[in-house]
Amino acid sequence: MNKTLKISRLAGSIAVNVPVTLFSFFCVFPFVWVFYSSFKTAEEFSLSIINLPRKLNWTNFIDAIAIGRMGDYAFNSFFNSIIVLVLVVFASFITAYFLSRFSFRGRNLIYGMFLTAILIPMPSLMVPVFIEYRNVGMLNNRFTLLPVYFAFGIPTSIFLVESFIGSIPVELEEAAIIDGSSLVRTMFTIIMPLCRPVLATVVILSFMGTWNEFPFALVLIKDNILKTIPIGLRNFQGAHNAQYTEFLAGVAISLLPVIIVYSVFYKKIIIGMTEGTIKG
Repeated sequence: MNKTLKISRLAGSIAVNVPVTLFSFFCVFPFVWVFYSSFKTAEEFSLSIINLPRKLNWTNFIDAIAIGRMGDYAFNSFFNSIIVLVLVVFASFITAYFLSRFSFRGRNLIYGMFLTAILIPMPSLMVPVFIEYRNVGMLNNRFTLLPVYFAFGIPTSIFLVESFIGSIPVELEEAAIIDGSSLVRTMFTIIMPLCRPVLATVVILSFMGTWNEFPFALVLIKDNILKTIPIGLRNFQGAHNAQYTEFLAGVAISLLPVIIVYSVFYKKIIIGMTEGTIKG
């Protein structure tokens, strides 16, 4: 009986772990392939796209930065991502705090508008946004993309932070007020530190969403000096040929910041996405 039970458990474990392992492999392998292929020469890549490089060829990265201007594109992407991240974190926290802690006329309407905005697909607004930008002269400048990225990043962030703050006992703030703490001090020294898990989630979503955004950057930015990394990668593909190894080096450069940010905050992302719902 025990032997049959052990065999049954082993079969169940294999049935669960083997598909999960295969799925994990197919998720991770594309990233590994991009990084080791970026060190190949053009000849090695043309002979086999799977084999490992015979030696590390850093020329692809040098060409991607010097000739492909990946350094300029990376600066533009960092500029947009960091500014939008800071704005989204603070705006979502302040807005979510007031929506969660105060009852006022129009509160449900405002909250409902943010929830509705989550359902609106970004590409559907591309034409009206372009027309409005053209009318007000906002095309092709350093700050063109910031309002768009902020507008699309704030609804989801408010929803997450508001749910999380709702799970924090109000008694903490009442005790702070009794001790003489102001509203601003209570928000930023008591409540905000408690919101670190959900704010880490907001940081990841905001950074990755801004860093990887393609359609609006393609439509609203025409000057090459202001283009972001997703648009700059198109320069490695010509009308009649493609520089695959340099392109992969550029992709590797674009992936590094995303991997670093996710590695720093990944432990808190699940907590931030679920803790407010669980406590509530």
